[in-house]
Amino acid sequence: MKKVLIIGHFWPYRGGSVRMLGLAKYLPEFGWEPVILTGPLKQKPDPKFRFIETNYRGFLGSWIKFLGINQRNDIGDQLKAKFERIPSRPKSFLKFFYNLLKEIFAYPDEDKNWKKFALKAAEDLLKKEKIDAIISVWPVTSHLIAKELKNKYQIPWLADFPDLWSQNYNYSYGVIRRLIDRRLEIKTLLWADVLTTVSLPAEEDLKIIHKGKPIFTITHGFDPEKVNTPPIKLTPKFTITYTGQIYPLKQDPSKLFIALRKLISDKVINPNDIEVRFYGPYQKWLEEEIKKYGLSNIVKQYGIVPREIALKKQWESQILLLLNWEDPKEKGCYTGKIFEYLTAQRPILATGGFCGDVVEALLNKTKAGVYCSKIEDIKKSLIDFYFEYKQKGKVSYSWRWDEIQKYSYKEMARKFAELLNQITEHGQRN
Repeated sequence: MKKVLIIGHFWPYRGGSVRMLGLAKYLPEFGWEPVILTGPLKQKPDPKFRFIETNYRGFLGSWIKFLGINQRNDIGDQLKAKFERIPSRPKSFLKFFYNLLKEIFAYPDEDKNWKKFALKAAEDLLKKEKIDAIISVWPVTSHLIAKELKNKYQIPWLADFPDLWSQNYNYSYGVIRRLIDRRLEIKTLLWADVLTTVSLPAEEDLKIIHKGKPIFTITHGFDPEKVNTPPIKLTPKFTITYTGQIYPLKQDPSKLFIALRKLISDKVINPNDIEVRFYGPYQKWLEEEIKKYGLSNIVKQYGIVPREIALKKQWESQILLLLNWEDPKEKGCYTGKIFEYLTAQRPILATGGFCGDVVEALLNKTKAGVYCSKIEDIKKSLIDFYFEYKQKGKVSYSWRWDEIQKYSYKEMARKFAELLNQITEHGQRN
């Protein structure tokens, strides 16, 4: 079996890309043994995964210890926990100051100091074993590590982009920093044998600045071993459930609230039948929106719950809510949540966003839910779902499993394995 070194942070043990877990689990079925090169882990992965855990130092260096910060772990998460009780105005200033520090000192990213530890670990590995290919995933520093290994050892290299680099829709720095990042991106990826990303629009963006480079789309996926089969018992109420973070200005739950308020006022929906549940970080602005539309008795925030409980709440729900990105630049962006929702085998109500995006295409192919970019569309879908619930006591789920399976981790790993075979065979011919 060939070996591939996968460089990046190992989700969910450190907070990296979900692709890492799927690749580590399913690549062996296609003739590739993965070795994960990652930073310090929050918990130890399943013993079946082979990983190399390196040391780590945060981008601000050792002085951050004076704030009681452990530089081996994510600095942002630690600062968030320390300052969560600070009033909003000082908190906003601290957030601005921290982002300014990142723009100046976290180049090319917050994980820049991980590079020397990762390179040392990779070179120690290469002295002992033959590695046939490299995949770099996330963070950006992983691509710089891969480039140095490619240059020194001539190992075929696949650079994967779950999120784009200088073209990232969520890019948080200024114009000058973006130009600097763009230059480094082009210079670095010139050495990659092939690039991959998660959607066709993202692929087209990459082609603009990496002309002539082989670029392919491989979407995110779900674990086929973690599917709601046989389905668990549904809630007696007409439940609509959302799990995870909501990003203000980027996602808009008010469209659902306006539709619900109208249907309840028109006595189309009985408020005693329905509950809308949010599981994730409590957000004051969301509570204010709920009160604004007079839905406090119906819409509830339950806070953060363990992942296993969040999945159970999805699986038992009549409807799953997906809040699409409210920016036309993000039409090429899948949320990881939609793939998780596919495992629940419950109808998805995707609200907001813009017609023609990748989420709409996925739902149309899989028949796993409905896409409603406008309030009137949301109202119509809610009526259809609710009337079925009143007639049958539940909302039915009708899907195309043959299409859903195309988004599994196994299918994702198969596509990666095909590209790895291509670039290693090409190298052997040369």
